[in-house]
Amino acid sequence: QVQLVESGGGFVQAGASLQLSCTASGRTFSNYAMGWFRQAPGKERGFVACISWSGFTTYYVDSVKGRFTISRENAKNTVFLQMNSLKPDDTAIYYCTAYGTRTALPGNEVDYWGQGTQVTVSS
Repeated sequence: QVQLVESGGGFVQAGASLQLSCTASGRTFSNYAMGWFRQAPGKERGFVACISWSGFTTYYVDSVKGRFTISRENAKNTVFLQMNSLKPDDTAIYYCTAYGTRTALPGNEVDYWGQGTQVTVSS
């Protein structure tokens, strides 16, 4: 069983930055793609970003392109989401995800979900 533990959420002002981290356990981390989803109040959970096993391929939802960066450190079984220029619309619970394949596209099925970490951006 894979376990994903997120950290780094918080309450910030618009324009600020936050870095989310997710540490995985339970299987060989470096063999699988990872990602982040988010769910805003009253909205469905949606894709944010994903990264291939090697870190060389990444995808982002249009609304975060140029502001968010997903990265991974396989030696530490950790994936990151660096969020810059945060906006109130970024307020959501952010979920770390693990895929069952080495690469992933935004519409691919997620195998595992973390518990989520709250990010709140005030105007």
